[in-house]
Amino acid sequence: MTSEMIGLLGVVGLLLMITLHVPIGIAMGVAGVVTFAVLRNWDAAFSIVGTEASTVFASLEFAIIPLFLIMGSFAASGGMGRDIYRLAYAFLGHYRGGLALATIGGCAGFGAVCGSSIATVSTMTQVSHGEMVKRRYSPALSSGSIAAGGTLGILVPPSVIIVLYAVLAEQFILTLFTAALIPALIAVVGYMIAIRVYVGLNPDAGPAGERSSWRERGQALKESWSTLLLGGVVAGGIYSGIFTVTESAAVGALLAVAIAIFKEKISLEVFWQNLYSTAATSAMLYVILIGATVFGYALALSRLPDGIVEVLGALEVHPLIIIAGLMVIYIILGALFDTVSAMVLTMPFVFPLILDLGFDPIWWGIVMVMVIEIGMITPPIGINALIIKSMLPDSRLGDIYKGIVPFLISDFVRLALVILLPALTLWLPTILDLPR
Repeated sequence: MTSEMIGLLGVVGLLLMITLHVPIGIAMGVAGVVTFAVLRNWDAAFSIVGTEASTVFASLEFAIIPLFLIMGSFAASGGMGRDIYRLAYAFLGHYRGGLALATIGGCAGFGAVCGSSIATVSTMTQVSHGEMVKRRYSPALSSGSIAAGGTLGILVPPSVIIVLYAVLAEQFILTLFTAALIPALIAVVGYMIAIRVYVGLNPDAGPAGERSSWRERGQALKESWSTLLLGGVVAGGIYSGIFTVTESAAVGALLAVAIAIFKEKISLEVFWQNLYSTAATSAMLYVILIGATVFGYALALSRLPDGIVEVLGALEVHPLIIIAGLMVIYIILGALFDTVSAMVLTMPFVFPLILDLGFDPIWWGIVMVMVIEIGMITPPIGINALIIKSMLPDSRLGDIYKGIVPFLISDFVRLALVILLPALTLWLPTILDLPR
């Protein structure tokens, strides 16, 4: 049996374990160990596990992940999502669909101190849905804007999945954060345009609210001091060069805890719950990373990814056709798996192919995050839609999916722009002379 065939059997075994609901990190680790052992021997296979585990746990770059998770947990507990939503509403609430516009703005602002799509969706469902129901917004627009806005949590820096991609692809985190800024801005503007078009066609779907006075806007700005301070320190520290990304994550985590305590928003019980949830999520991510690394080594040894690159590279088609095929695969994976799993499952196969086709790894990282983001709201599954349904049992999935459609159209337009115009991701890192 050839080494490529052994690698293929390892992939089949991995998919079988996932089908049987084995956790993805464990499944990748087991498949990697067995494949490596068949290709070499069991001692070498178990040695790889120990080596990679120690490497992952000792990595300062991976330490960014729990620090950003702590920051996001205490930002949510400190009421920052509600504060930034009120600020957005103070400036946008008097327009038709103003609450939905404020939801998008709130999601973008909260994403800047959270880095997680699931946390953003959960927080904004609690913060904005009740207000939209009270103002008689259509169920489709209210739930659709939350589901779509939640995806901004993994695109607006700092993003946990961008950090993971940077480490696995051996790219600079700051460069990727910078590359994501323009696509994130396009996403926010695109979603707001989608809302305006939607309420233009369906005026009753999003009634206009009262215009806030400048005094009320000033008050909303004052009440949002904690979010603006945290976001300003983290982003300002990173992009000004005062902090490294790791240092900024540490400062942000400490500041988020201090703000939550200062505002008396958390009890001792909530404090420990946040630490527990962060530890549990971090442990899950570390297991996935270790499993993915071991599996990647096994596949590299089998030369299966090289064979796939050779076959696809020999096809007489334009490289963008292959990219289009990958987009379809990632949308499906984004609908079925969480963002981290969708990325690490495909990295051993896709990343070498992207490099072989001559595409920029920074550009690809942002494109991949964007397309997985689209998968999170794509019917008939869409993880964000299911989260909203679980938090709002009386809501109808049909209404949620209906409300998502305008945002999906905006997403596909943005994805096409970024694919066809790589400068949208590469221009800022280039003019800032960031390392590549």
